[in-house]
Amino acid sequence: MMISRRAKIGKNVQIGHYTVIEEGVEIGNNVEIGNHVVITEGTIIGDHVVIKESSILGQLPTSNKNMSKKPSEKINGLKIGNHVTIGSNSVLYHGSTISNGVLIGDLASVRECVKIGENSIVGRNVIVENDTVIGKNVTIQTSSYVTAQMIVEDNVFIGPCFSSSNDKYMGEGNDSLQGPILRSGSKIGNNASLLPGVTIGQKAVVGAGAVVTKDVQAHDTVVGNPANSI
Repeated sequence: MMISRRAKIGKNVQIGHYTVIEEGVEIGNNVEIGNHVVITEGTIIGDHVVIKESSILGQLPTSNKNMSKKPSEKINGLKIGNHVTIGSNSVLYHGSTISNGVLIGDLASVRECVKIGENSIVGRNVIVENDTVIGKNVTIQTSSYVTAQMIVEDNVFIGPCFSSSNDKYMGEGNDSLQGPILRSGSKIGNNASLLPGVTIGQKAVVGAGAVVTKDVQAHDTVVGNPANSI
């Protein structure tokens, strides 16, 4: 176990074996931290948080010369609210905000500059890419891929193995990146795919396995490849 003397740790905090807590970390009261957890400098954790084994909180983004969008050199620390649960082997990046009551499943990845609203669920093995906003009471189920620059409003349901994209030209750099927009109360079936920039209207339904190439109107239901209204 390695805990910096400059870390601020609240009352009744349980810390597992071989855990690393760097300087500048702030941890609230009644927090449970499993074995082999790494919490990096600048991370702020609220009260009644559970962090399971082998997770990394406060990862810094990396890049190479071929990346079209480089991560910012100036990035704030990771902020985690109260009553949050983070599963085993999860990686949460700096610059992101995890609100009160959020559940993050095992093996999940939440990239930099992501905002996740209160009481939302990010399921097992879900990937949430950078600069994405997720609202309150959202459910994202197992092995879904939430692309960068995506907006997911409140009360959205996303089934398992969902896929989304934000680059119409697949790495050619010809256009700005824009992920799909999922309006409040919309529902996305398992294995559905959403192309860049499409909007799923309020309380619309996208059927399982659908490939959405254009906007879906509010309260509509679409199925198929390409997805069409029924």
